[in-house]
Amino acid sequence: MLLEKRIPVSYIFNKIKRDLVIILLIGVSAHFLSSAFVDNIPEMPGNIPAFLGTAITVLLSFKISQSYDRWWEARKVWGAIVNDSRSFVIQLQSFLRDASHPLVSTLAYRQMAWCYSLGQTLRGLDPLAGLDQFLPQKELQHLTPHKNKPLAILQLNSLDIKNLHFSNELDTFKQMQLDSTLVRLCDSMGKAERINSTVFPKTYRLFLHFAIYLFVVTLSISLREIPLIFELPLLVVLSSIFFLLEKSAYHLQDPFRNRPSDTSVTAIARTIEINIRQLLNETTIPEPVQPNGFYIL
Repeated sequence: MLLEKRIPVSYIFNKIKRDLVIILLIGVSAHFLSSAFVDNIPEMPGNIPAFLGTAITVLLSFKISQSYDRWWEARKVWGAIVNDSRSFVIQLQSFLRDASHPLVSTLAYRQMAWCYSLGQTLRGLDPLAGLDQFLPQKELQHLTPHKNKPLAILQLNSLDIKNLHFSNELDTFKQMQLDSTLVRLCDSMGKAERINSTVFPKTYRLFLHFAIYLFVVTLSISLREIPLIFELPLLVVLSSIFFLLEKSAYHLQDPFRNRPSDTSVTAIARTIEINIRQLLNETTIPEPVQPNGFYIL
């Protein structure tokens, strides 16, 4: 997630450097061709590139709005995960007669592992990486063949809760409350997976790029009387604004791609871990995830 800090120019430039090279080539080509064939190419009124620029602005506004909605939904999903993770441990401690029951710690550690595993799964990373500090080797081996590791972790917690009910350590009402919390966690996982697997229409981006390139061509033709040394900077500046906005929307639309603009699932999972460890009255508490310059993952 990008922070309220100064973003390096190199980060911004790297996002659009390929597009700027294409713009320079288009601008130079359009300028010389329109000058060489000045008698064959009609004069380009300035209101044509102005109309195209307005249309691009409308398209970009829609794309940014839709992309931010996806990013914000992902952030709300992880906010719900934070709340339900805390509630799950508190319910265990309050529902069981012995708050220090061994299964409280076991289920709490699984919940911490679930948060990290879900974040890593959404980002396409190893879902079991780093989980050895939360889960015993036997459970890690149990999870290995599962395609959906976070779902398998939830299943382990659900089975332990069922066993607590069968052993009369939880009555039916309390079991239903804990099961309800697990259902909400599973629901949040499904929402995050839906966001991650639903592709924003690629054709929209292609048409938008085509419109920007067409804008550059028409603007270059309309400015053919201006020396190239002044025309090129104008083309680069105007197209850079469009491409930067489009690139920002493109990154926001996919909030689980392990990029600086991501929803900060690792930092959120660490916050959950800190909260749960403190609920368990542990003394060794990890530090929150620190920002990596201008962003935090």
